[in-house]
Amino acid sequence: MAAAQEHYAQCEALLRERDRDLWLACLFAPQPARQYIHAIYAFAIEARDVRAKVTQPLLGEMRLRWWTDALTTEAATGEGARAHPIADALLDTIAQFALPREEFVALADAHAFDLYDDPMPTLEALEDYCRATVAGPMRWAARILGAPASRAFEEAGVALGLTRVLRAPAGAFVPLDVLARHHADVHADSPGLRAALAELRSTARAHYDEARREAATLSAGREALLPAATVPLFLERMARKDYDPMRTAAEPSPLRRQWRLWRAARGVGL
Repeated sequence: MAAAQEHYAQCEALLRERDRDLWLACLFAPQPARQYIHAIYAFAIEARDVRAKVTQPLLGEMRLRWWTDALTTEAATGEGARAHPIADALLDTIAQFALPREEFVALADAHAFDLYDDPMPTLEALEDYCRATVAGPMRWAARILGAPASRAFEEAGVALGLTRVLRAPAGAFVPLDVLARHHADVHADSPGLRAALAELRSTARAHYDEARREAATLSAGREALLPAATVPLFLERMARKDYDPMRTAAEPSPLRRQWRLWRAARGVGL
């Protein structure tokens, strides 16, 4: 029991160190559920950050394969992965709440795309990527909180995922069909690139607004939406005339982001 609690504590420490906004959002979840949500997001961050930790795609593939093996084979034997604190806490969380193991595997598989320089082919493919990598953890957190099935978590996750794409270096992950519609050059600030990024912002905002509408009907679990609460701040910052997608960091101040999370939490949702 002591070892298990230490593993959950390590999940929270990882979250606090590598995604403070997400850690703050999780603080508003009820305390009994919080450690399990930490485990989910610690796994999501580990998979998300694989590319930054490897020098070759093959090494990244091996890291992601370790996670898929842990989720499929190690769970049956109770060996190997249990020595890894994040994996141990994650497997315990999945078992306790009967979470869909195949969706965790899909998240790890989706991040294999990050390892290569292949362009994202379509906006639809990008939205599917966001559903697997960002909306998935929000859905699982919602189940832990006892939320009914709702499109709110899917829409909020896609909005947050698209916003993260927009925060990346200009052109990264911008779908080919969006670039083609605006005759955009991803290697230089241009009217075409700005128009392509504006389309992605509009799409992200549409998903966010739909999440808000759906959230109004939720009877429980709205705290799981809080990771997406800062989406409007980033979109507004990137829509300013002085924003240069090639040079300017689209980062509202930490204080503004914390204030936004606090206000959203008081309303329990977005």
